[in-house]
Amino acid sequence: MAAQISSSGGHELRGILAALEKIQVDHSHLSSSVEEIKEKVELLATRDDIPGPEAKDEAQALGSAPAPSGTYTPRKTSGTSRIILTTYPGQSGINPIVMDWGNPDPIKRGPVVVSRHPDTVKKRNAIGAHGGSYSIYYALAVASKDLNIDHRPDFTNTEPPVNIGPFPQWTDPKKIVSMDPWGHRAPFDFTEMIKEGGVDIRPTIAVTKAHMKLPELKQSVETGRLKVDGKICLNESGELAVTKIAVEPVWYLPGVAERFGIDEGTLRRSLFENTGGSYPELITRGDIKLFLPPIGGLTVYCFGDPARMSDPNVKLALRVHDECNGSDVFGSDICTCRPYLIFGIEEAVKQAQHGGSGIVIYFRKEGRALGEVTKYLVYNARKRGSDRASEYFKRTENIAGVKDMRFQALMPDILHWLGITKIDRMLSMSNMKHDAIVEQGIPIHERVPIPDDLIPEDSRVEIDAKIHAGYFTTGKVLSADELSQVQGRAWEDVDV
Repeated sequence: MAAQISSSGGHELRGILAALEKIQVDHSHLSSSVEEIKEKVELLATRDDIPGPEAKDEAQALGSAPAPSGTYTPRKTSGTSRIILTTYPGQSGINPIVMDWGNPDPIKRGPVVVSRHPDTVKKRNAIGAHGGSYSIYYALAVASKDLNIDHRPDFTNTEPPVNIGPFPQWTDPKKIVSMDPWGHRAPFDFTEMIKEGGVDIRPTIAVTKAHMKLPELKQSVETGRLKVDGKICLNESGELAVTKIAVEPVWYLPGVAERFGIDEGTLRRSLFENTGGSYPELITRGDIKLFLPPIGGLTVYCFGDPARMSDPNVKLALRVHDECNGSDVFGSDICTCRPYLIFGIEEAVKQAQHGGSGIVIYFRKEGRALGEVTKYLVYNARKRGSDRASEYFKRTENIAGVKDMRFQALMPDILHWLGITKIDRMLSMSNMKHDAIVEQGIPIHERVPIPDDLIPEDSRVEIDAKIHAGYFTTGKVLSADELSQVQGRAWEDVDV
């Protein structure tokens, strides 16, 4: 009897499963049909949005009148009424352009395509938007009709003035995971796809040449620290010739996840949840492996012949610098950022003048990537307290929950892109930057700390705390007791 019941139950379960499978297939067919109908409706809607003469006459007959003077009349949004919240692999019409990350042939590898323009949205192979944090301003420009969404850039005469690469590192999918190594060539390598296919393809790297002028560099020439050579240091004002490279981030999600020692699913979920759910395709499009995050990028400043950056036979001096607007631009003396930046530029120029190469790489990671608001809150807590070096990191952790979010694991990618295989003089004391570079197989032969005479008095709190925590120094590492005696300037000492 029990066997009969079991057999009967199994038969019923198989019937239920078969019914569910049929429902699933029917749902798939229905979704495809709905998608096709929506596309037709969208096309008709765009045609119907254009008013004919009859519509104008009808409006007049109904007594339509212009808005009174001074009354705000919202402008109608561009495009159709249909909003695509997300897409799915296998969905009708979805056909992303192939992206074979690490392929040595840029054409076979494929371009980075992220635009949601109607001509491109179903071909896109990347999530996010061009421009990093500036993508929001692009959206505002389109919404306010200051920018035509159909505008396509004219890339005439925008080619790099110097050649960079390709290098073997470009074809290793584990060495470069946070930028597109072919990003400076994209609009030139895929001209046919842009013109004939209507695909919106844009560069994520730009290379140019310029002059650099800083007041400290004039002082460097006057004191003899820098020599005028007419090629790199151009005149008595300390004006420098420089090659500049701007890079926007392009993340290869499997590689980024591996670099941080987490699985790709965890990374995607965290990016989705902690950007307010702004990028649902991080969840729904597991087939898309690229993400253009809404963050700042970096700028490379190369002194001397750019070809020497990758030459293992010449010496390379390098400063990796994380943005500090308060000090770098406005001269705040609470940290060593601007003095170390200027020192790094000087040493890079000297190395280039001696037949080597000098590089400064500037990352947009304001306030240890915690942001300027958090940084100023920390300043307040420090100055309203005792502002002792022994409490330096604790102040940040109390507010931000972490003392540093710069996460240098992705930083060495730009070094791989430049073809750098060793660093002769690293103009940095950071143990985190040092370790990240060395872990990527790039040896550092010498580490150069900032000279003591360049350290502002109020920044001793910062530098002594960092040295105690592991920063490189050729001087003394203070004990915990000595660290508690290092105190910054209190607000009461400032005449306001």
